[in-house]
Amino acid sequence: MFIIELTYKVSLDQIDQYLESHVEFLDEYFASGNFIASGRKVPRDGGIILAIPINRTEVEAIIKQDPFYQNQLADYKITEFVVSKKSQQLIESFS
Repeated sequence: MFIIELTYKVSLDQIDQYLESHVEFLDEYFASGNFIASGRKVPRDGGIILAIPINRTEVEAIIKQDPFYQNQLADYKITEFVVSKKSQQLIESFS
């Protein structure tokens, strides 16, 4: 599993100009099953995407399709981890 952390490099006004196309990007990868959760950080200085089951090379290729990446609006940090424990609630939410 991967945690993709976005940190905005520009003002929220600039982010909001590309928000609709960013959401379309997210929708594509939710539909494919690669993304399982996403949302804004609090405070709103970026966002988080949870991605499975793809490899790091695929994650990096997917990120390059994000309008925030293409327009140099955010920095991206990718953290890979092995899920060793999960709650029943998490299991049920993906059933």
